[in-house]
Amino acid sequence: MHIAYLTPEYPHKKTGHSGGMGTSIKNLAEAIVAIGHQVTVFVYGQPKDEVFVNKNITFHLIAYKKYRLGGFYFYRKHIEKYINKNAEGIDLIEAPDWTGITAFMNLKIPLVIRFHGSDTYFCHIEKRPQKFKNKFFEKNAMKKAKAFIAPTHYAGEVSMNLFQLPMHQLKVIHYGLQLENFENKQPENYIPYTLLNIGTLIRKKGVFQLIEVFNKLVEKFPQAQLLFIGGDSNDVASGRSSTWEIMQEKMTSDAKARVFYLGKLAYNEVKDQMVKAHVCVFPSLAETLGMVTIESMALHKAVVNTDIGWAQDLIDHGKDGYMHHPDDIDSYVATISMLFNHPNEVQRIGANAVQKIKQRFDIKKNALENTSFYQSILDK
Repeated sequence: MHIAYLTPEYPHKKTGHSGGMGTSIKNLAEAIVAIGHQVTVFVYGQPKDEVFVNKNITFHLIAYKKYRLGGFYFYRKHIEKYINKNAEGIDLIEAPDWTGITAFMNLKIPLVIRFHGSDTYFCHIEKRPQKFKNKFFEKNAMKKAKAFIAPTHYAGEVSMNLFQLPMHQLKVIHYGLQLENFENKQPENYIPYTLLNIGTLIRKKGVFQLIEVFNKLVEKFPQAQLLFIGGDSNDVASGRSSTWEIMQEKMTSDAKARVFYLGKLAYNEVKDQMVKAHVCVFPSLAETLGMVTIESMALHKAVVNTDIGWAQDLIDHGKDGYMHHPDDIDSYVATISMLFNHPNEVQRIGANAVQKIKQRFDIKKNALENTSFYQSILDK
């Protein structure tokens, strides 16, 4: 088969910064090529048009275009025209759900939409109002798809219900990791009392709850430190331009001296920080899966995670990680304190986490599952 992916992000030096969605596409694309299929990646919203080949994957960078009026429509039609012009030999194309990029498009090849996390989904989870245009675009895009893929059962079922789509069109396939890139040969070596959180500084990632946790934790462990990695963002609730500034205002004086914001780091640097961490903490309020959770688990880390919906596919509480609701501050404090005090428990949890990742999130296995599903769509 020849599979194409349409995406606004991809982790490559020519395409700029990428988050979990881009990383998941990269892992899958490279794994599909490795088992003998062809892959083309269309990356939209780029500074210029460019075509190149890297790791046997053909990339088409589609330049962003400005329009005096109706850019939301005309840029989508521009992408449609570009893909159709370059669609020869491609059997199927996959696109993300976010903002309904494929709305109004009439593509020559079958379309599959993967639920990386639509605006409709996140607004529903966060119980906040959604802009009409975003809901309209996403709903229109769903009508064009032949089938849907979700990274967790929760994300899939919620999304299908929100868009009133028939459940038989849904396939749950977890994101996968290139496990050879996630080896921690000395898991007992870490910086004691170091907590790590990775992701954009934004309310839905539970960053304010994590500050509350650390305010209490640093009273018990004055030597503890909390590291944040990721881009800053504006805060929708307050209208302020920096979430990091608000986070600092919520820290006690003791906590502020032990919290460090590292900003955006290169992918390898992020992995280095994971290896150094004592405990990785992700009290997120809204995800579809959470790539950093499974990446930390693959690196033999003890993870204290959210317990909302999607997390049930990732962790068995007390066996290969821990889960608490982000608002349950005291439970986070208690669990992290226990891990700080019991290094054997850190090793036990980390070892079980590695086994979970090998069983459920190996990209080589997931690539076969994805291509089998793609083939079933083409067979219909």
